[in-house]
Amino acid sequence: MKAIVFDTPGDADVLRYADVPDPQPAADELLVRVRATAVNRADILQRRGGYSPPPGASPILGLELAGEVVQPAGSWQVGDRVMAVVTGGSYAELAVVPAGMAMRIPEHLSFEQAAAIPEAFLTAYLNLFTLGRLQPGESVLIHAGASGVGTAAIQLARAAGARIFATAGTASKLALCRALGAELAINYKEAVFAEHVRAATGDAGVNLLLDFIGAPYWAGNLTALAPYGRLVLIGFLGGARGQLDLGPVLSKSLTVTGTTLRRTPLPQKVALTEAFAAFALGRFGAGELHPVIDCSFTLEQAATAQRYVEANANAGKVVLLVNDAGA
Repeated sequence: MKAIVFDTPGDADVLRYADVPDPQPAADELLVRVRATAVNRADILQRRGGYSPPPGASPILGLELAGEVVQPAGSWQVGDRVMAVVTGGSYAELAVVPAGMAMRIPEHLSFEQAAAIPEAFLTAYLNLFTLGRLQPGESVLIHAGASGVGTAAIQLARAAGARIFATAGTASKLALCRALGAELAINYKEAVFAEHVRAATGDAGVNLLLDFIGAPYWAGNLTALAPYGRLVLIGFLGGARGQLDLGPVLSKSLTVTGTTLRRTPLPQKVALTEAFAAFALGRFGAGELHPVIDCSFTLEQAATAQRYVEANANAGKVVLLVNDAGA
């Protein structure tokens, strides 16, 4: 099969479209003909040498896919249209998926649309509900609101009946956040987000905050949180190290947590997938939820697609089309 590979870490130029052996699924795994995948920040970190795949995972890039089952397992049949999060290997024509991680693609969604769902929406669901314990009527601040995970989180929080605030860096991205359900969208380049959040909540602060930025936002995040608020760390785009004041964690009885979906044990990921599917697949079918796609490239154009994401040019997901799939 064809896949995107690289020999040594580096910039996007190290990526090659090459022949590699077909993957061999275990008895409880599906072999899926990939029709589309998507670019994630984790792919870029792995390509740079900063995010090694977990033990046993494919060294090929790619953490999500949409495609057709070619070798079934469990209750799945040949030809079933599935989407899934994987621990690696989806920048390829064929990929292996644990049977419990596969989700059926809603009938009206194309492979291109379905590929924009698994990683973004499962990550958002995990951090909003499993870790963040978001309840109807609570408030949440979502940083990077126009990112793939951000656009998913806004929609899921809206579906759960939460009050939503978001940050983004351009007028068009702010407009997207508002269109998806954010009550207030704050330009982090022009305003102090914590001040705007405190003002919008009558100085109460938000109950939950999802942060992709890390150390530079620590002080602002704690200021923006209400007493007994929860801060969930999803990424460290701005860096993981800094001089941090821990005082507000105690004085406001805050909870700080974080995780990575990729390294979550498989049984927990299967349970997460089942919970997400029960909550969301019907909503996708009804149009209440939808994937947000900025643009699509072919698999051969993976280097160009990654450069686009590295430049922070995208609002929503950047998809890679595989096996001549355009629909």
